[in-house]
Order: sequence, then C-alpha cells, then structure tokens
Amino acid sequence: MVLSELTKGDRAEIIKINADKALRDRLSSFGVMRGEELTVKGCSLAKQTMKIEVGSTLIAVRADEANKIEVKKLNNK
Repeated sequence: MVLSELTKGDRAEIIKINADKALRDRLSSFGVMRGEELTVKGCSLAKQTMKIEVGSTLIAVRADEANKIEVKKLNNK
C-alpha cells in the first residue's frame, strides 16, 4: 500500500521510500523515513496534495511523492 491510498485520519508506518536520493534526503529532513509513524491530516481536491503529520511536523506531500512512499496502515486509536 502507498501513502496516496490513505484517507484523512488514517495512521500508518512508513515501510519504504521508492525515490531517488535527492527526494529521500529531502523527506528525511522532515522526519519522513522508514519506521516512522504518520497521520493523514487532509487531502486536496483530487488528492493532488496530502497533508501528513510525522511527529510534531506537518508536511504537504505531492501526489507523485505520495505514490513513492510504501506504508502499512495501522489501527486508528
């Protein structure tokens, strides 16, 4: 499952980031890396961007970037 398949309120653990080094480095600078948990806070129309929270950081992720982030959906608390 990839990040773009999640909807608002879903929680997930990042399994793998299938991207080039530049994108992986940029995402990791915001805390988006393997093993971290995230929460989907919202999506734009047509899911062109997603707002996610990793730790205490809110990040906007483009649809093409979200398709490169493999996640495992967690049960919502």
